[in-house]
Amino acid sequence: MRVPLSWLREYVDLPATETGRDVQAKLISAGLEVETVEQLGHDLKGPLVVGQVLTIEELEGFKKPIRFCTVDVGQANGTGEPQEIVCGARNFAVGDKVVVVLPGAVLPGNFAIAARKTYGKTSHGMICSGDELGMGDDGSHGIIVLPQETEVGKDAIELLELVDEVLDIAVTANRGDCLSIRGVARETAIAYGLPLRDPALLDVPGPNAFGYPVQVSDPVGCDRFTARTVTGLSPEARSPLWLQRRLQKVGMRPISLAVDVTNYVMMEVGQPLHAYDRTLVQGTIGVRRATEGEKLVTLDGVERTLHTEDLVITDERGPIGLAGVMGGANTEIADHAESEGTTDVVIEAAHFDAVSIARTARRHKLSSEASKRFERGVDPQASSAAAQRTVDLLMLLAGGTAEAGVTEVIAPSAPHTIAVAADHPDKVAGVVYGRETVVRRLQEIGCDVYGQDELIVTVPSWRPDLGEGNDLAEEVIRLEGYENLPSTLPKPPSGRGLTHRQRLHRRVGRALAGAGYVEAPNYPFVGEQVFDQLGLDADDPARRVVRLTNPLNDEEPALRTSLLPGLLAALRRNDGRGSHDLALFETGLVFLPREEQGVAGQLPVDRRPTAEEIAAIDAVLPEQPRHVAAVLAGAREQAGWWGKGRPADWADAVEAARTVAAETGAELIVRKGQYGPWHPGRCAELAVVTDGTERVVGHAGELHPRVLKALGLPARTSAMELDLDVLEQAGDDTPRAPGISTFPVATQDVALVVDAYVPHADVEAALREGAGELLEAIRLFDVYENAEQLGDGRKSLAYALRFRAGDRTLTVDEASAARDAAVALAGERTGAVLRG
Repeated sequence: MRVPLSWLREYVDLPATETGRDVQAKLISAGLEVETVEQLGHDLKGPLVVGQVLTIEELEGFKKPIRFCTVDVGQANGTGEPQEIVCGARNFAVGDKVVVVLPGAVLPGNFAIAARKTYGKTSHGMICSGDELGMGDDGSHGIIVLPQETEVGKDAIELLELVDEVLDIAVTANRGDCLSIRGVARETAIAYGLPLRDPALLDVPGPNAFGYPVQVSDPVGCDRFTARTVTGLSPEARSPLWLQRRLQKVGMRPISLAVDVTNYVMMEVGQPLHAYDRTLVQGTIGVRRATEGEKLVTLDGVERTLHTEDLVITDERGPIGLAGVMGGANTEIADHAESEGTTDVVIEAAHFDAVSIARTARRHKLSSEASKRFERGVDPQASSAAAQRTVDLLMLLAGGTAEAGVTEVIAPSAPHTIAVAADHPDKVAGVVYGRETVVRRLQEIGCDVYGQDELIVTVPSWRPDLGEGNDLAEEVIRLEGYENLPSTLPKPPSGRGLTHRQRLHRRVGRALAGAGYVEAPNYPFVGEQVFDQLGLDADDPARRVVRLTNPLNDEEPALRTSLLPGLLAALRRNDGRGSHDLALFETGLVFLPREEQGVAGQLPVDRRPTAEEIAAIDAVLPEQPRHVAAVLAGAREQAGWWGKGRPADWADAVEAARTVAAETGAELIVRKGQYGPWHPGRCAELAVVTDGTERVVGHAGELHPRVLKALGLPARTSAMELDLDVLEQAGDDTPRAPGISTFPVATQDVALVVDAYVPHADVEAALREGAGELLEAIRLFDVYENAEQLGDGRKSLAYALRFRAGDRTLTVDEASAARDAAVALAGERTGAVLRG
């Protein structure tokens, strides 16, 4: 919300010496986030005056139209003679009043003005546009043309109010009242301890039977509708300069008188309004929900298909406006520049349900100044005053006549009251304010307060965010000053340090970093189309997601069930920026919906929640296991004088999984697998045994070419993902000293020929079991495939077996017998035969 200081002073008598920076400090102390104070015209230096165009000579022979003008600036140039100026704009004519900057002046941007020769003529100054003066565009896209009654030679800096200070306030979602000059003025008056001249305190005639007919069919969506009619408006009337300038300062573009007045009152009072051309409205104005398939062309020229939850304004033809968001083009106010402007208008000042307006605005991706206010909360009691203010301005500026009829449709409602202990703010803040301070602060924001130890507080209509006692406590605390709250550092119990889980996660991160991976944390949001790109089956559990009610990005409305989408997007982004040798990892939570959905309760803020309350919250939250994932692409080992290097492949992804498992102390089972995004021939299924049951904890390997193409990833990209929580349960990371034996080791090598489809893990498991207790370690050190020597569809697996006994030196016969037993069991289970 942009708030000009000059406009603010109309409602609060600030000391003349107070600057925008001073007001900023006061409002920040009161809890408003004033981001900047814009100094309008601080680098502007005159003379800048009003001139009247006397003659225009068209200069020929140039690439663009150029005009040589003489302009009467009165005595501003010291001579009274016409000023000769070269100008390229075309939107003014002889006799028009314009803004002229004379030599010696300086325009915004440190643009010094001097007499200079151009296009064969000497230009003594410049005829100005709004952009050149820092005003912004007024809709003309050219020179500022002033009203004919403007005095020649008058100081244009004062006339156009070019010097001002504008406070830019980031209004939070709960403070809709501060999206108006009225609301900010109230906060300023409280901060300075000054009285407020409320612009909504007007004498408003009561409703009668002569007003424009209105029928509200949905009193929940629209609990108040005020309609007023003004006739006899001058179609040539334009918004005066002061009104245009105020709209420009708050960030709005002047359009036409009727529209400008409704926008002005909205910014002043905070009540959105809409003006209909009465001659284009047919029959009774209605408020109802749209029917499925209804269409409406809004003021932006877009035809919109309406939803049954959309609240619409109608006449006997159908919808004429999207309630609280934007009006329809079929009742649009005609611009003053058109041949037949609007002379009769119907003014709408209504109060709509905040949730309904917010959903409609998001559904149609149509955010307007009106919808921003309605969805944050508008004062329902201000609608009749806003309508009256609009009527008064239209009569004043366009010579209209207000009809006697006043329409007000109001759904009965009682004021909101809150019962709160007088010392409740003291307990929340840890500061003794006392009853008198609490009552005074609540009355300052507009509350009616009764009672002694137990206060009965009636909340003002402009503060719908005040719903319970804690909200009232917050008001007292912020007005007394957050800076006055004592700072007490918590005293944590000493000696606890990190939990076991935290230490494990850090060790896993350090281990992967030591293996050459770079941590790349990502946002936990995904779009469900990524599951199709990853090639997941339609019934895959990973497709069941937790959807967000209000996502940050409409394209990513769900919480992730895997870390791979975010990591692969980071890899693609870095590869696209020229980093082709990549190894990234992430540890983080994934979110799995529970079978039974529930609604979380609201925890108290004035005391520590009980264990039962916390458990109730946890019971309805999605399951959130911690995963670890890694992705690789490009070179794993760089080429150089030391060697040829090698590219990253599926084996590196498997090794990353082994590295993680080693940190958890879990024994990782690696076997052939097939799942989702991985290449079926280069995918390892990873499992562990926990509580006597084997559980699959993840997969590793090379991604499928279709996945690489769908996601735009480099060729041969590999990845792994593990459930770190299950690994922690299965493992025992208690440090153990290595076993040192005084007896020598006996090493036996075997080369087994098996069918190519037989997994190495099955052969190793059979060898391990067959070798018995004497086997100390087993290692696969060679894989060999040669159709001429081994036959088609066959491969050779070479293993090194280490045997050792704890109480004696093994004989050759004992080691050979153990080896033979291992080979025999491998042959029985996998068909392996010793290579000849």
